Amino acid sequence: MGYKIVEKRRLNDVVYLMNIEAPRVAKSAKPGQFIIVIIDEKGERLPLTIADYDAEKGTVTIVFQVVGSSSKKLSKLDEGDSIKDFVGPLGQPCEFIYEDVEDLKKRNFIFIAGGVGAAPVYPQVKWMHENGVDVDVIIGARTKDIIIFEEEMKKVAKNVYICTDDGTYGFHGNVTMMLEDLVNNQGKHYYEAKAVGPMIMMKFACLATKKLNIPTVVSLNTIMVDGTGMCGACRVSIGDEVKFACVDGPEFDGWKVNFDEAMKRQQMFKTEEGRKSLRKSDGDTHSSPDCKIGGGH
Repeated sequence: MGYKIVEKRRLNDVVYLMNIEAPRVAKSAKPGQFIIVIIDEKGERLPLTIADYDAEKGTVTIVFQVVGSSSKKLSKLDEGDSIKDFVGPLGQPCEFIYEDVEDLKKRNFIFIAGGVGAAPVYPQVKWMHENGVDVDVIIGARTKDIIIFEEEMKKVAKNVYICTDDGTYGFHGNVTMMLEDLVNNQGKHYYEAKAVGPMIMMKFACLATKKLNIPTVVSLNTIMVDGTGMCGACRVSIGDEVKFACVDGPEFDGWKVNFDEAMKRQQMFKTEEGRKSLRKSDGDTHSSPDCKIGGGH
């Protein structure tokens, strides 16, 4: 038994897309949420943002980058294979789904997707499109070969702007430079931004949007490790509050996120010595009191 892989696609050298048969998750999923995959009896928890869902077909789309042993193991599975656990949807959905649609239509949204961040941005833009809200999207990557979700995004966004760091495709520059060009040189006006991608990209996107006075929401899914609030990896400072991305988020006010602290924590969490040091310095705030799932790795 388990959850069957009904489709598998390789999007680039290290990024894969899978459609998983998971009717209950597909029926409940909302933009911005994530799931936890456990491949087999010995598998560790792998939190992955939901890239799409189809309640009628009962499928959920996940997109993942091969970075460690678990994601490598997942990439070796084929269509027809099954994974042991597919838990979700978890995390808080995007706040805009609870807002008045007519109000959303009056606000100019820009979605900023860096690298694999294009996958979790897609269901948000798709939701906007289905509700008659036109939005613009920036998709950025280091080079042309690793751009993902361009065609899918073009079907649901008003405008899609592609940029590459090396200039091999689209605008020559990063997502921050692209945004500044749209506002300063192309006369675009945005009232709200959403940024999803690597931590360093979100940090600089928020510095840019602050200068441009565009309130920004970021998704901190990249710092999650076990996705339960227990491991302490996604403990983050939002203003003067301690939050946990997997339980309280993954979305937060980007201007309030302490990115430097979060990125330093990501590095420390990679070693046992670093994890011990964090447990000691965090004290009682190391784990979330709202943890939904018991047990560690």
